[in-house]
Amino acid sequence: MARRRTATLILAALVLALAGCGAAHAAGTGPAWKAAPVAQPDTVDSEQPDPAPTSAAPTTPPPAGPKAGAKPGAPAGPKAPPKPTPSRTTPSGGPGPGPAGALTTTGTAAVALTFDDGPYGQTGQVLDLLAEHHIKATFCVIGRQVADGAELIKRIVAEGHSLCNHTWSHDLNLRNRPADQIIAEMQKTNDAIHAIVPNAPIKYFRNPGGLWSAQTVSIAASLGMKSIHWAVDPWDWKQPPPQVIINNVLGHTRAGSIVLLHDGGGDRTNTVIALRTILPSLASRFILIALPTS
Repeated sequence: MARRRTATLILAALVLALAGCGAAHAAGTGPAWKAAPVAQPDTVDSEQPDPAPTSAAPTTPPPAGPKAGAKPGAPAGPKAPPKPTPSRTTPSGGPGPGPAGALTTTGTAAVALTFDDGPYGQTGQVLDLLAEHHIKATFCVIGRQVADGAELIKRIVAEGHSLCNHTWSHDLNLRNRPADQIIAEMQKTNDAIHAIVPNAPIKYFRNPGGLWSAQTVSIAASLGMKSIHWAVDPWDWKQPPPQVIINNVLGHTRAGSIVLLHDGGGDRTNTVIALRTILPSLASRFILIALPTS
């Protein structure tokens, strides 16, 4: 009898144990597990900032942007530095925004047309067109060409245009030359100009090819000349079709721009043709000036 009672108790215990295991397994695969949230990969982030922890609010705004409820105008983080405003740079004050501190703008709303590499074959035609439209410009002349173009130099000055030193020989490697050679290139050009127009001011210098260095800018300043680069370059020296020159100049000139063009260094027929459209169009939109000499 005692053995039967013991066997019955053992059997009952086994039944209860199997029932418990079945219940536990069912709990791991039932609705409670299916309801658990599934973590999403970072690549599907909606780009919204993560919510702040509920246990403590952050003491400063997150760098991604202002918190919800921030007062209007509150900064989201450090302000980006203001963008430079080249049109405010003045020839009389400090370095410019161009290479090595060269100027790219006039410092006012006026636009300055500049012509490089003369005096040369088409310089007279450029002067004719400027006179026709009552426009003054700046001529960056090469010293070794000045004597042969003496009458053109006289005309440039007589008609109210300003002069710019473009070195004696247009050496594209000038920035890497010794200081005494750089000085000679500039001074020799000034001397050649003054041999023809003794009282003409030469207040500007342009490095050949726009290949500047701090040294060329510094030496020019020591000789009383401000270094001018440009804001608009239509690459007319490569002799593209006139319409390409027109589109580039008219499409990119803004208030204060210094515009680069060429009256020398090769056949400038396309530049002359383009100027017939460029000059009246720019004159209708901007005040056009020769860079000031005082």
